[in-house]
Amino acid sequence: LDAPRQAPALRNLTLEELIAGLHNGLRHEVLEGNVGYLRVDDIPGQEVMSKLRSFLAANIWRKLMGTSALVLDLRHCTGGHISGIPYVISYLHPGNTVLHVDTIYDRPSNTTTEIWTLPEVLGENYGADKDVVVLTSGRTGGVAEDIAYILKQMRRAIVVGERTVGGALDLQKLRIGQSDFFLTVPVSRSLGPLGKGSQTWEGSGVLPCVGTPAEQALEKALAILTLRRALPGVIQRLQEALREYYTLVDRVPALLHHLANMDLSSVVTEEELVTKLHTGLQTVSEDPRLLVQVVRYQETSSGPEDETEEPPEMVSEVPEDEASRRALVDSVFQVSVFPGNVGYLRFDRFSDASVLGVL
Repeated sequence: LDAPRQAPALRNLTLEELIAGLHNGLRHEVLEGNVGYLRVDDIPGQEVMSKLRSFLAANIWRKLMGTSALVLDLRHCTGGHISGIPYVISYLHPGNTVLHVDTIYDRPSNTTTEIWTLPEVLGENYGADKDVVVLTSGRTGGVAEDIAYILKQMRRAIVVGERTVGGALDLQKLRIGQSDFFLTVPVSRSLGPLGKGSQTWEGSGVLPCVGTPAEQALEKALAILTLRRALPGVIQRLQEALREYYTLVDRVPALLHHLANMDLSSVVTEEELVTKLHTGLQTVSEDPRLLVQVVRYQETSSGPEDETEEPPEMVSEVPEDEASRRALVDSVFQVSVFPGNVGYLRFDRFSDASVLGVL
Protein backbone atom coordinates (compact mmCIF):
# COMPACT_ATOMS: atom_id res chain seq x y z
CA LEU A 1 0.00 0.00 0.00
CA ASP A 2 1.10 3.57 -0.61
CA ALA A 3 2.03 5.49 2.48
CA PRO A 4 -0.46 8.20 3.50
CA ARG A 5 0.44 11.79 2.81
CA GLN A 6 2.28 13.39 5.68
CA ALA A 7 0.54 16.38 7.24
CA PRO A 8 2.67 19.55 7.09
CA ALA A 9 3.80 21.25 10.25
CA LEU A 10 0.90 23.64 10.79
CA ARG A 11 2.24 25.74 13.59
CA ASN A 12 4.69 27.54 11.30
CA LEU A 13 2.17 28.22 8.52
CA THR A 14 0.54 31.61 8.15
CA LEU A 15 -3.20 32.04 7.66
CA GLU A 16 -2.63 32.83 3.98
CA GLU A 17 -0.62 29.63 3.54
CA LEU A 18 -3.34 27.57 5.23
CA ILE A 19 -5.98 29.11 2.97
CA ALA A 20 -3.87 28.41 -0.12
CA GLY A 21 -3.46 24.79 0.93
CA LEU A 22 -7.17 24.48 1.58
CA HIS A 23 -8.03 25.67 -1.94
CA ASN A 24 -6.13 22.70 -3.38
CA GLY A 25 -8.58 20.26 -1.84
CA LEU A 26 -11.80 22.24 -1.78
CA ARG A 27 -14.09 23.61 -4.49
CA HIS A 28 -17.60 25.03 -4.31
CA GLU A 29 -20.21 26.54 -6.63
CA VAL A 30 -23.94 26.94 -7.06
CA LEU A 31 -25.31 24.79 -9.88
CA GLU A 32 -28.45 25.20 -11.97
CA GLY A 33 -31.63 24.76 -9.96
CA ASN A 34 -30.03 26.48 -6.94
CA VAL A 35 -28.15 23.31 -5.99
CA GLY A 36 -25.04 23.84 -3.89
CA TYR A 37 -21.95 21.83 -4.85
CA LEU A 38 -19.05 21.25 -2.46
CA ARG A 39 -16.14 19.07 -3.55
CA VAL A 40 -13.77 18.00 -0.78
CA ASP A 41 -10.63 16.05 -1.72
CA ASP A 42 -9.05 16.09 1.75
CA ILE A 43 -10.62 16.43 5.21
CA PRO A 44 -8.59 18.96 7.25
CA GLY A 45 -7.98 18.27 10.94
CA GLN A 46 -9.19 20.16 13.98
CA GLU A 47 -6.17 22.51 14.03
CA VAL A 48 -6.77 23.73 10.49
CA MET A 49 -10.55 23.84 10.93
CA SER A 50 -10.21 25.95 14.06
CA LYS A 51 -7.85 28.44 12.43
CA LEU A 52 -9.90 28.72 9.23
CA ARG A 53 -13.33 28.54 10.86
CA SER A 54 -14.22 32.18 10.19
CA PHE A 55 -12.84 32.06 6.64
CA LEU A 56 -14.79 28.90 5.78
CA ALA A 57 -18.04 30.24 7.24
CA ALA A 58 -17.80 33.60 5.47
CA ASN A 59 -16.40 32.61 2.08
CA ILE A 60 -17.78 29.13 1.43
CA TRP A 61 -20.55 28.08 3.79
CA ARG A 62 -22.47 31.36 3.62
CA LYS A 63 -22.67 31.06 -0.18
CA LEU A 64 -24.04 27.51 0.09
CA MET A 65 -26.55 28.26 2.84
CA GLY A 66 -29.00 29.89 0.42
CA THR A 67 -29.21 26.85 -1.86
CA SER A 68 -32.21 24.53 -1.91
CA ALA A 69 -30.14 21.31 -1.87
CA LEU A 70 -26.50 20.33 -1.43
CA VAL A 71 -24.19 17.89 -3.20
CA LEU A 72 -21.13 16.86 -1.15
CA ASP A 73 -18.63 15.36 -3.57
CA LEU A 74 -16.26 12.87 -1.89
CA ARG A 75 -15.40 10.91 -5.03
CA HIS A 76 -11.77 12.08 -4.98
CA CYS A 77 -11.33 12.12 -1.20
CA THR A 78 -8.96 9.30 -0.28
CA GLY A 79 -8.31 10.26 3.34
CA GLY A 80 -8.18 13.02 5.89
CA HIS A 81 -7.95 13.69 9.60
CA ILE A 82 -10.26 12.01 12.09
CA SER A 83 -10.51 15.23 14.10
CA GLY A 84 -12.16 16.92 11.12
CA ILE A 85 -15.20 14.61 11.16
CA PRO A 86 -17.24 16.63 13.73
CA TYR A 87 -16.93 19.82 11.67
CA VAL A 88 -18.39 18.27 8.51
CA ILE A 89 -21.19 16.38 10.27
CA SER A 90 -22.15 19.28 12.56
CA TYR A 91 -23.00 21.67 9.73
CA LEU A 92 -25.32 19.02 8.21
CA HIS A 93 -26.78 17.85 11.52
CA PRO A 94 -30.26 19.40 11.72
CA GLY A 95 -30.76 18.85 15.44
CA ASN A 96 -30.16 21.37 18.21
CA THR A 97 -28.46 18.83 20.50
CA VAL A 98 -25.06 17.17 20.27
CA LEU A 99 -25.04 13.71 18.73
CA HIS A 100 -22.63 10.81 19.29
CA VAL A 101 -21.69 9.78 15.75
CA ASP A 102 -18.77 7.38 16.16
CA THR A 103 -16.23 5.79 18.49
CA ILE A 104 -12.64 5.42 17.24
CA TYR A 105 -10.18 2.82 18.54
CA ASP A 106 -6.46 3.71 18.32
CA ARG A 107 -4.20 0.66 18.60
CA PRO A 108 -0.81 2.30 19.39
CA SER A 109 -2.28 3.99 22.48
CA ASN A 110 -4.92 1.29 23.09
CA THR A 111 -7.54 3.99 23.66
CA THR A 112 -10.97 4.85 22.31
CA THR A 113 -12.23 8.31 21.45
CA GLU A 114 -15.88 9.24 21.07
CA ILE A 115 -16.77 11.56 18.18
CA TRP A 116 -19.60 14.00 18.88
CA THR A 117 -21.10 16.81 16.84
CA LEU A 118 -20.13 20.32 17.94
CA PRO A 119 -22.33 22.11 20.50
CA GLU A 120 -22.59 25.01 18.06
CA VAL A 121 -21.27 26.00 14.67
CA LEU A 122 -20.09 29.33 13.36
CA GLY A 123 -22.97 30.54 11.21
CA GLU A 124 -25.94 28.24 10.59
CA ASN A 125 -26.63 24.54 10.15
CA TYR A 126 -27.88 23.44 6.75
CA GLY A 127 -31.69 23.33 6.90
CA ALA A 128 -33.25 20.00 7.90
CA ASP A 129 -35.82 20.35 5.10
CA LYS A 130 -33.09 20.56 2.43
CA ASP A 131 -31.84 17.45 0.65
CA VAL A 132 -28.18 16.44 0.86
CA VAL A 133 -26.53 14.04 -1.61
CA VAL A 134 -23.07 12.54 -1.03
CA LEU A 135 -21.12 11.36 -4.08
CA THR A 136 -18.75 8.40 -3.68
CA SER A 137 -16.41 6.37 -5.86
CA GLY A 138 -14.26 3.27 -5.58
CA ARG A 139 -11.43 5.60 -4.46
CA THR A 140 -13.34 7.24 -1.59
CA GLY A 141 -11.51 6.10 1.52
CA GLY A 142 -10.79 6.51 5.20
CA VAL A 143 -12.32 9.51 6.92
CA ALA A 144 -14.41 10.29 3.82
CA GLU A 145 -15.99 6.84 4.08
CA ASP A 146 -16.81 7.42 7.72
CA ILE A 147 -18.50 10.73 6.91
CA ALA A 148 -20.53 9.17 4.08
CA TYR A 149 -21.59 6.26 6.29
CA ILE A 150 -22.53 8.48 9.25
CA LEU A 151 -24.68 10.77 7.09
CA LYS A 152 -26.34 7.73 5.51
CA GLN A 153 -27.10 6.14 8.89
CA MET A 154 -28.43 9.47 10.16
CA ARG A 155 -30.81 9.46 7.17
CA ARG A 156 -29.41 12.92 6.48
CA ALA A 157 -27.98 12.20 3.05
CA ILE A 158 -28.58 10.09 -0.05
CA VAL A 159 -25.33 8.38 -1.09
CA VAL A 160 -24.94 8.16 -4.87
CA GLY A 161 -22.10 6.55 -6.81
CA GLU A 162 -19.92 3.50 -6.24
CA ARG A 163 -19.16 1.33 -3.22
CA THR A 164 -16.25 2.91 -1.37
CA VAL A 165 -12.86 1.27 -0.95
CA GLY A 166 -13.48 -0.06 2.58
CA GLY A 167 -10.11 1.14 3.83
CA ALA A 168 -9.01 2.34 7.25
CA LEU A 169 -9.40 5.57 9.17
CA ASP A 170 -5.68 5.98 9.82
CA LEU A 171 -2.57 4.35 8.38
CA GLN A 172 0.98 4.28 9.67
CA LYS A 173 4.17 3.59 7.71
CA LEU A 174 6.56 1.27 9.60
CA ARG A 175 10.17 0.39 8.69
CA ILE A 176 10.90 -3.34 8.79
CA GLY A 177 14.02 -3.58 10.94
CA GLN A 178 16.94 -1.62 9.46
CA SER A 179 16.03 -2.52 5.89
CA ASP A 180 14.71 -0.35 3.11
CA PHE A 181 11.36 -2.14 3.27
CA PHE A 182 8.28 -0.49 4.79
CA LEU A 183 4.85 -1.75 5.77
CA THR A 184 1.75 0.44 5.84
CA VAL A 185 -0.80 -0.82 8.38
CA PRO A 186 -4.14 0.43 9.74
CA VAL A 187 -3.80 1.75 13.29
CA SER A 188 -7.29 3.16 13.90
CA ARG A 189 -10.74 1.79 13.24
CA SER A 190 -14.35 2.79 13.62
CA LEU A 191 -16.18 0.75 16.23
CA GLY A 192 -19.55 1.54 14.74
CA PRO A 193 -20.93 4.91 13.67
CA LEU A 194 -23.98 6.07 15.61
CA GLY A 195 -23.66 3.29 18.17
CA LYS A 196 -24.30 0.48 15.68
CA GLY A 197 -22.04 -1.91 17.55
CA SER A 198 -19.95 -4.13 15.28
CA GLN A 199 -21.59 -2.81 12.11
CA THR A 200 -18.99 -0.77 10.28
CA TRP A 201 -17.94 0.09 6.76
CA GLU A 202 -14.30 -0.99 7.13
CA GLY A 203 -13.39 -3.91 4.90
CA SER A 204 -16.67 -3.88 3.01
CA GLY A 205 -16.99 -0.20 2.08
CA VAL A 206 -20.03 2.07 2.11
CA LEU A 207 -22.81 0.83 -0.14
CA PRO A 208 -24.51 3.72 -1.97
CA CYS A 209 -28.26 4.25 -1.82
CA VAL A 210 -28.20 4.64 -5.61
CA GLY A 211 -25.45 2.79 -7.44
CA THR A 212 -24.04 4.38 -10.59
CA PRO A 213 -20.57 4.77 -12.17
CA ALA A 214 -18.61 7.49 -10.40
CA GLU A 215 -18.28 9.64 -13.52
CA GLN A 216 -22.09 9.73 -13.82
CA ALA A 217 -22.79 10.28 -10.12
CA LEU A 218 -23.24 14.07 -10.27
CA GLU A 219 -25.67 13.83 -13.19
CA LYS A 220 -27.63 11.14 -11.34
CA ALA A 221 -27.67 13.22 -8.15
CA LEU A 222 -29.07 16.25 -9.98
CA ALA A 223 -31.81 14.07 -11.51
CA ILE A 224 -32.73 12.78 -8.04
CA LEU A 225 -32.86 16.32 -6.66
CA THR A 226 -35.10 17.40 -9.56
CA LEU A 227 -37.55 14.61 -8.66
CA ARG A 228 -37.43 15.45 -4.96
CA ARG A 229 -38.00 19.13 -5.71
CA ALA A 230 -41.25 18.14 -7.45
CA LEU A 231 -42.56 16.00 -4.54
CA PRO A 232 -44.50 18.76 -2.69
CA GLY A 233 -46.34 19.67 -5.90
CA VAL A 234 -47.20 16.02 -6.60
CA ILE A 235 -48.62 15.57 -3.10
CA GLN A 236 -50.62 18.78 -3.37
CA ARG A 237 -52.17 17.77 -6.70
CA LEU A 238 -53.10 14.35 -5.31
CA GLN A 239 -54.79 15.97 -2.35
CA GLU A 240 -56.75 18.30 -4.63
CA ALA A 241 -57.85 15.40 -6.85
CA LEU A 242 -59.06 13.42 -3.85
CA ARG A 243 -61.04 16.38 -2.49
CA GLU A 244 -62.73 17.09 -5.81
CA TYR A 245 -63.28 13.69 -7.40
CA TYR A 246 -63.08 10.77 -4.97
CA THR A 247 -66.60 9.43 -4.46
CA LEU A 248 -65.95 7.78 -1.07
CA VAL A 249 -65.98 11.17 0.63
CA ASP A 250 -65.95 9.72 4.15
CA ARG A 251 -62.46 8.32 3.50
CA VAL A 252 -60.99 11.52 2.07
CA PRO A 253 -59.86 13.05 5.43
CA ALA A 254 -57.86 9.90 6.28
CA LEU A 255 -56.28 9.89 2.82
CA LEU A 256 -55.36 13.58 3.05
CA HIS A 257 -53.82 12.99 6.49
CA HIS A 258 -51.83 10.05 5.14
CA LEU A 259 -50.45 12.10 2.24
CA ALA A 260 -49.54 15.02 4.50
CA ASN A 261 -47.55 12.75 6.84
CA MET A 262 -45.85 10.41 4.36
CA ASP A 263 -42.13 9.88 4.83
CA LEU A 264 -40.64 10.48 1.39
CA SER A 265 -37.05 10.94 2.59
CA SER A 266 -35.89 7.72 0.91
CA VAL A 267 -37.65 8.24 -2.44
CA VAL A 268 -35.08 8.66 -5.21
CA THR A 269 -36.88 7.34 -8.31
CA GLU A 270 -40.23 7.88 -9.96
CA GLU A 271 -40.99 4.17 -9.64
CA GLU A 272 -40.42 4.23 -5.87
CA LEU A 273 -42.70 7.24 -5.52
CA VAL A 274 -45.54 5.61 -7.48
CA THR A 275 -45.25 2.35 -5.52
CA LYS A 276 -45.24 4.16 -2.18
CA LEU A 277 -48.24 6.33 -3.07
CA HIS A 278 -50.21 3.49 -4.63
CA THR A 279 -49.67 1.08 -1.73
CA GLY A 280 -50.29 3.69 0.94
CA LEU A 281 -53.52 5.07 -0.53
CA GLN A 282 -55.00 1.65 -1.18
CA THR A 283 -54.18 0.54 2.36
CA VAL A 284 -55.82 3.59 3.91
CA SER A 285 -58.86 3.64 1.61
CA GLU A 286 -59.32 -0.15 1.42
CA ASP A 287 -60.38 0.55 -2.14
CA PRO A 288 -58.59 -1.46 -4.89
CA ARG A 289 -59.97 0.94 -7.51
CA LEU A 290 -57.90 3.84 -6.17
CA LEU A 291 -54.86 3.69 -8.43
CA VAL A 292 -51.74 5.84 -8.74
CA GLN A 293 -50.02 5.53 -12.09
CA VAL A 294 -47.54 7.38 -14.30
CA VAL A 295 -49.07 8.33 -17.64
CA ARG A 296 -46.63 9.46 -20.31
CA TYR A 297 -47.91 11.38 -23.29
CA GLN A 298 -46.07 11.11 -26.58
CA GLU A 299 -45.56 14.11 -28.79
CA THR A 300 -47.40 14.09 -32.12
CA SER A 301 -46.37 15.52 -35.46
CA SER A 302 -48.86 18.35 -34.98
CA GLY A 303 -46.29 20.34 -33.00
CA PRO A 304 -46.25 21.80 -29.52
CA GLU A 305 -49.89 22.87 -29.64
CA ASP A 306 -51.00 19.25 -29.84
CA GLU A 307 -48.59 17.33 -27.61
CA THR A 308 -51.07 14.85 -26.11
CA GLU A 309 -53.50 12.43 -27.66
CA GLU A 310 -57.09 13.65 -27.53
CA PRO A 311 -59.60 11.33 -25.84
CA PRO A 312 -62.06 9.59 -28.20
CA GLU A 313 -65.17 11.62 -28.95
CA MET A 314 -68.60 10.56 -27.68
CA VAL A 315 -70.75 8.85 -30.31
CA SER A 316 -73.84 10.96 -31.06
CA GLU A 317 -75.12 9.56 -34.38
CA VAL A 318 -75.98 6.04 -35.51
CA PRO A 319 -75.17 4.94 -39.08
CA GLU A 320 -78.06 3.75 -41.19
CA ASP A 321 -76.64 0.50 -42.62
CA GLU A 322 -76.13 -2.63 -40.56
CA ALA A 323 -72.45 -3.13 -41.46
CA SER A 324 -71.51 0.37 -40.29
CA ARG A 325 -73.44 -0.15 -37.06
CA ARG A 326 -71.53 -3.36 -36.37
CA ALA A 327 -68.23 -1.60 -37.10
CA LEU A 328 -69.22 1.16 -34.67
CA VAL A 329 -70.01 -1.34 -31.91
CA ASP A 330 -66.69 -3.10 -32.50
CA SER A 331 -64.80 0.23 -32.26
CA VAL A 332 -66.50 1.19 -28.99
CA PHE A 333 -66.77 -2.14 -27.18
CA GLN A 334 -64.27 -4.97 -26.78
CA VAL A 335 -65.83 -8.26 -25.71
CA SER A 336 -63.96 -11.46 -24.87
CA VAL A 337 -64.38 -14.64 -22.88
CA PHE A 338 -61.20 -15.57 -21.00
CA PRO A 339 -60.22 -19.07 -19.79
CA GLY A 340 -62.33 -20.12 -16.85
CA ASN A 341 -65.45 -18.68 -18.55
CA VAL A 342 -64.58 -15.13 -17.39
CA GLY A 343 -66.32 -12.45 -19.38
CA TYR A 344 -64.39 -9.28 -20.33
CA LEU A 345 -66.05 -6.05 -21.46
CA ARG A 346 -64.06 -2.88 -22.22
CA PHE A 347 -65.29 0.46 -23.53
CA ASP A 348 -63.22 3.64 -23.77
CA ARG A 349 -65.97 6.14 -24.64
CA PHE A 350 -69.62 6.73 -23.84
CA SER A 351 -72.55 7.28 -26.14
CA ASP A 352 -75.82 9.16 -25.88
CA ALA A 353 -78.72 7.18 -24.45
CA SER A 354 -80.53 7.40 -27.81
CA VAL A 355 -77.54 5.84 -29.56
CA LEU A 356 -77.27 3.01 -27.06
CA GLY A 357 -80.99 2.37 -27.42
CA VAL A 358 -80.67 1.87 -31.16
CA LEU A 359 -77.53 -0.28 -30.86
